[in-house]
Amino acid sequence: MATLILVRHGRSTANTAAVLAGRTPGVALDERGAAQAAALPGRLSGVPLAAVVSSPLQRCRETLGPLLDARPDLPLHLEERINECDYGDWSGRKLAELHDEPLMQLVQTHASAAAFPGGESMRGMQQRAVEAVRDWNARIEAEHGEDAVYAMCSHGDIIKSVVADALGMHLDLFQRIHVDPCSVTAIRYTRLRPFLLRLGDTGDLTGLVPRHPGDSARRDSGAAEVGGGAGAP
Repeated sequence: MATLILVRHGRSTANTAAVLAGRTPGVALDERGAAQAAALPGRLSGVPLAAVVSSPLQRCRETLGPLLDARPDLPLHLEERINECDYGDWSGRKLAELHDEPLMQLVQTHASAAAFPGGESMRGMQQRAVEAVRDWNARIEAEHGEDAVYAMCSHGDIIKSVVADALGMHLDLFQRIHVDPCSVTAIRYTRLRPFLLRLGDTGDLTGLVPRHPGDSARRDSGAAEVGGGAGAP
């Protein structure tokens, strides 16, 4: 099956201002975020991408701009299901103001029970994001083959919830996962299980370049090696 490259958008003006942006329109990349986006094509150089899927929000589309400019033949698809969590009445508020809200404690310790006033539940957020990934995995494999790689640009909570699902981790534990702005998380989906190849990687990504045709098929043939699996995917 496909390999998914999850890219969190670059640092935004809301990140800098410590504001919970949510789906607030007009949130752009800040200067550092623009530099992070400009470096993304080089970091992904050599990684064959069949397609790019993006949250419809401005900061994600700006993050992908340099990559799409560098690869003009790469198709872009907007996917509403990987949009930012709908934080409802919390959207646009300072994080410092939310710190003492009783709901914030629930979000941190029992996320599966948390629902934002006027917005969505975290459980619903994860469900739609995982469904989107599974649908795109099937589509990319059908159109480009089981060794295909594609990128998806989304948001921190979305990426963390997809990683939690791939690891078989309960949503209540997903706050233990951290992904920096413009970091890359890579998951290889196989018929045996998903393999987490990178998590929140902000450095060199040449290790994701396929080395031999059929590598993924060989990796799918059995469990990871006993003793740490140095040769596992």
